[in-house]
Amino acid sequence: MATIEIDGRTFDMDGDGFLINPREWDEEVARLIAKYDGIEEMNKKHWAIVNVIRKNWEEKDMAPMVRVICKETGVKLREIYQLFPLGPARGACRVAGLPKPDGCV
Repeated sequence: MATIEIDGRTFDMDGDGFLINPREWDEEVARLIAKYDGIEEMNKKHWAIVNVIRKNWEEKDMAPMVRVICKETGVKLREIYQLFPLGPARGACRVAGLPKPDGCV
Protein backbone atom coordinates (compact mmCIF):
# COMPACT_ATOMS: atom_id res chain seq x y z
CA MET A 1 0.00 0.00 0.00
CA ALA A 2 1.23 3.47 -0.86
CA THR A 3 0.08 6.90 0.13
CA ILE A 4 0.02 10.04 -1.96
CA GLU A 5 -0.35 13.59 -0.80
CA ILE A 6 -2.24 16.09 -2.93
CA ASP A 7 -2.77 19.65 -1.74
CA GLY A 8 -2.19 18.66 1.87
CA ARG A 9 -4.53 15.64 1.85
CA THR A 10 -3.18 12.12 2.12
CA PHE A 11 -4.77 9.12 0.41
CA ASP A 12 -4.07 5.39 0.75
CA MET A 13 -3.56 3.97 -2.72
CA ASP A 14 -2.66 0.60 -4.14
CA GLY A 15 0.57 0.17 -6.10
CA ASP A 16 -1.15 1.42 -9.27
CA GLY A 17 -2.53 4.61 -7.73
CA PHE A 18 -6.15 3.55 -7.16
CA LEU A 19 -7.91 4.41 -3.89
CA ILE A 20 -7.78 1.57 -1.39
CA ASN A 21 -11.16 2.58 0.03
CA PRO A 22 -13.54 3.84 -2.70
CA ARG A 23 -15.97 4.96 0.03
CA GLU A 24 -13.56 7.82 0.86
CA TRP A 25 -14.37 9.33 -2.51
CA ASP A 26 -16.24 12.58 -2.99
CA GLU A 27 -16.16 15.30 -5.65
CA GLU A 28 -13.24 17.08 -3.96
CA VAL A 29 -11.23 13.84 -3.96
CA ALA A 30 -12.06 13.48 -7.68
CA ARG A 31 -10.77 16.99 -8.37
CA LEU A 32 -7.57 16.30 -6.45
CA ILE A 33 -6.88 13.00 -8.20
CA ALA A 34 -7.65 14.62 -11.57
CA LYS A 35 -5.23 17.43 -10.78
CA TYR A 36 -2.60 14.87 -9.74
CA ASP A 37 -3.14 13.15 -13.12
CA GLY A 38 -2.70 16.43 -15.03
CA ILE A 39 -6.34 17.44 -15.48
CA GLU A 40 -6.45 21.04 -14.36
CA GLU A 41 -10.22 21.46 -14.36
CA MET A 42 -13.10 19.02 -14.50
CA ASN A 43 -15.77 20.04 -17.03
CA LYS A 44 -19.31 18.71 -17.66
CA LYS A 45 -18.03 15.83 -19.81
CA HIS A 46 -15.50 14.79 -17.17
CA TRP A 47 -18.26 14.71 -14.55
CA ALA A 48 -20.69 12.86 -16.84
CA ILE A 49 -18.10 10.11 -17.32
CA VAL A 50 -17.20 9.97 -13.63
CA ASN A 51 -20.86 9.84 -12.63
CA VAL A 52 -21.60 6.93 -15.00
CA ILE A 53 -18.58 5.06 -13.64
CA ARG A 54 -19.57 5.70 -10.00
CA LYS A 55 -23.21 4.77 -10.59
CA ASN A 56 -22.24 1.49 -12.27
CA TRP A 57 -19.79 0.68 -9.49
CA GLU A 58 -22.35 1.43 -6.78
CA GLU A 59 -24.99 -0.73 -8.50
CA LYS A 60 -22.82 -3.60 -9.77
CA ASP A 61 -19.57 -3.34 -7.79
CA MET A 62 -17.56 -2.98 -10.99
CA ALA A 63 -16.51 -0.40 -13.54
CA PRO A 64 -18.67 -0.22 -16.67
CA MET A 65 -17.37 -1.28 -20.05
CA VAL A 66 -16.11 1.59 -22.17
CA ARG A 67 -18.95 1.21 -24.66
CA VAL A 68 -21.43 1.73 -21.80
CA ILE A 69 -19.65 4.94 -20.81
CA CYS A 70 -19.75 6.16 -24.42
CA LYS A 71 -23.42 5.24 -24.84
CA GLU A 72 -24.62 6.77 -21.58
CA THR A 73 -22.63 10.00 -21.90
CA GLY A 74 -22.62 10.50 -25.67
CA VAL A 75 -18.85 10.99 -25.48
CA LYS A 76 -16.81 9.17 -28.11
CA LEU A 77 -13.88 6.98 -27.06
CA ARG A 78 -11.33 9.30 -28.69
CA GLU A 79 -12.65 12.19 -26.61
CA ILE A 80 -12.50 10.14 -23.40
CA TYR A 81 -8.77 9.76 -24.04
CA GLN A 82 -8.51 13.53 -24.54
CA LEU A 83 -10.40 14.21 -21.32
CA PHE A 84 -8.54 11.53 -19.34
CA PRO A 85 -5.02 11.21 -20.83
CA LEU A 86 -4.43 8.00 -18.85
CA GLY A 87 -7.49 6.44 -20.53
CA PRO A 88 -10.90 5.31 -19.37
CA ALA A 89 -9.67 2.57 -17.03
CA ARG A 90 -6.54 3.99 -15.49
CA GLY A 91 -7.55 7.66 -15.73
CA ALA A 92 -11.32 7.95 -15.44
CA CYS A 93 -11.70 5.12 -12.93
CA ARG A 94 -8.94 6.59 -10.75
CA VAL A 95 -10.68 9.97 -10.76
CA ALA A 96 -13.99 8.21 -9.99
CA GLY A 97 -12.31 6.66 -6.93
CA LEU A 98 -12.75 3.03 -7.97
CA PRO A 99 -10.36 0.20 -7.21
CA LYS A 100 -8.27 -0.94 -10.16
CA PRO A 101 -10.69 -2.40 -12.74
CA ASP A 102 -10.29 -6.01 -13.84
CA GLY A 103 -8.29 -6.19 -17.05
CA CYS A 104 -6.59 -2.84 -16.42
CA VAL A 105 -2.85 -3.10 -17.01
